[in-house]
Amino acid sequence: MELQDPSLRTCVQRALAEDLGREDLSLDADVTTRLSVPAGKRGWARLWAKSRGVLAGSAAAVVAFQLLDPKAACQRVRGDGDRFERGDLVFEVAGDMRALLAAERTALNFIQRLSGVATVTRAFVDAVAGTRARILDTRKTTPGLRLLEKAAVAAGGGTNHRIGLFDQVLLKENHFGFAAPVPYEEVVRRCVQGQARPVVAEARSVAEAVAAVRGGAAVVLLDNFRPGPDLRSAVQAVRDMAAQLGRTDVLTEASGGVTLQTVREFAECGVDRISVGAITHSAPAVDLSLLVEGVS
Repeated sequence: MELQDPSLRTCVQRALAEDLGREDLSLDADVTTRLSVPAGKRGWARLWAKSRGVLAGSAAAVVAFQLLDPKAACQRVRGDGDRFERGDLVFEVAGDMRALLAAERTALNFIQRLSGVATVTRAFVDAVAGTRARILDTRKTTPGLRLLEKAAVAAGGGTNHRIGLFDQVLLKENHFGFAAPVPYEEVVRRCVQGQARPVVAEARSVAEAVAAVRGGAAVVLLDNFRPGPDLRSAVQAVRDMAAQLGRTDVLTEASGGVTLQTVREFAECGVDRISVGAITHSAPAVDLSLLVEGVS
């Protein structure tokens, strides 16, 4: 995300206010720093990697420091999407020491969490290298951090799925259940004809996958198919039906039960996309440390 993105600034401001306990972000609220560091003292600090990973969230760190000290000078030594090793320097900041100390934890929380998402995403992307499959995220994100976590997925080489309920039609098992007794294919067709957004239809069997294509779905989501003959058959059935209808725009997507150990098996079944909730909801934070390097 860009530094001037209003949603980024709002998110970081909310996090700082949570830590300071004040909406006005007054540095006086940080009682420890106020009592231990003289006002007006300036200095600089560096962010070092204590483990390997892929960087993301550096813009959030910049915003955190500059919201508390507009004159803070931030240097992103590594850019989002860059790999780093243990011991690498990734970020530098200079400014009012009270502001730097007050912003430190918020900046680290963002960059460690989001670098964790990027790092896990990159591992999944690397695991399917050489296949046609792309790694997609889901809506299984931390409440309030969706845009930042999806930006981290992109930094890790993944592809963003829909942002929310508003930008894509995704028909899942419960939608079909509540739409009954309307047949599966007709539910898909009504959604396709009712608006211009792409329609993704979850299919739990080969019959439903074929019906999704006949109904006009742009993506057939093959949910909880195990990698192997069943998934390959479903992918082939979708492509065969698309060919019969003269459609070249139908994609297949696998989801459910995908792990780093199994994602390659899914990809080798010929799917175009693999959606993985774990890259956001279960990504461990990357270990980074901000150390004061000097004061003036």
